[in-house]
Amino acid sequence: MYRLIASSIVAVCLSLANAGSVLSQSLETMAGQMILMGFQGASTSDANFRAVRDQVAAGRIGGVMFLRTNISSLSDVRAMNGALRAARPWLAPLIALDQEGGQIRRLTAEVGFEEIASAEAIGRTDPDTAFAIYGDLARRLAALGFNVNFGPVVDLNINPDNPIIARYERAFGVEAQAVAAFGTAFVEAHRQAGVLTALKHFPGHGSSTGDTHEGFVDVTDDWQDVELEPYRLMLAAGEVDMVMVAHIFHEDYAGNGAVQLPASLSPDWIEGVLRGQLGFDGVVISDDMQMGAVRAHFDLRETIVRAVMAGNDILLFSNTADFDPDLGNQIHAILVEEGRADPNFAARIAQSYERIARLKRQLPPVR
Repeated sequence: MYRLIASSIVAVCLSLANAGSVLSQSLETMAGQMILMGFQGASTSDANFRAVRDQVAAGRIGGVMFLRTNISSLSDVRAMNGALRAARPWLAPLIALDQEGGQIRRLTAEVGFEEIASAEAIGRTDPDTAFAIYGDLARRLAALGFNVNFGPVVDLNINPDNPIIARYERAFGVEAQAVAAFGTAFVEAHRQAGVLTALKHFPGHGSSTGDTHEGFVDVTDDWQDVELEPYRLMLAAGEVDMVMVAHIFHEDYAGNGAVQLPASLSPDWIEGVLRGQLGFDGVVISDDMQMGAVRAHFDLRETIVRAVMAGNDILLFSNTADFDPDLGNQIHAILVEEGRADPNFAARIAQSYERIARLKRQLPPVR
């Protein structure tokens, strides 16, 4: 009975949005597109890589994220990405990495990849120069088979002692309009190469005094409304593919319950501010759900349920906390179980699927 109700709710909620692409899809198919996984292995012959490729082929996950441990040579990267694209060519997997420049990069000179300067250094030039630098980078990423680069960082460099933004020179600057201009150069350069991007770290990590990789970070006394301005400016100009939500906590945007919700699990931030106030109707992707700020406070099922109901479309799991080659299947099973039990949850899955499918249609065809 619940399954029938859930299916009906999905149909009613989304028929007006896109009658062709959503209603023909099963809950299992739609849920799979919401999962983006890290993995182990650095070649197509590695059993852990084959496991994640098989999950892509079966539709249980919608994409993968490369870390530096996955990269031993450019030829192996190209071969793995080719195998991933071939696994499900009719709805291409997102193949992502963090290649911001400076100290934040996965592809390095050690494997023959030409590195670029940090955002801070590029922010001392001009947007035209940035466009040329990022255009060259994006074309080289596309040639290796990547179709997502997790950037630009549009955090404002408010706190010079920030341990995760300022410390690693990841911000273009402190002034919102300049940051938006350089962020736009990043996005447009990648779009021309057929590579999607994700503005980060919403709602702004540049004023924080802590690192959400390590644990709970309260920005209630530090965060400023001006940190939303790059998002306002770039959304108004149509320069946003995805938005990545951080795990920072602000007591004014954490719901009315007793649980302290980070932005990534907070409907106040995602549905209230990002979608409501700023008007973004594209894909929202979480920051890594295995970072300390989330993992230390929520178990896997609660993390997934809260993330989906808060408004995330793609759940990012690096699979580094305690590697499990079956983690993608486990997350998929939880999404499907919750969708079958709760019509509202099923409707959220369908909404996310439509956004993700619409985004993926922007990618060049798989060859």
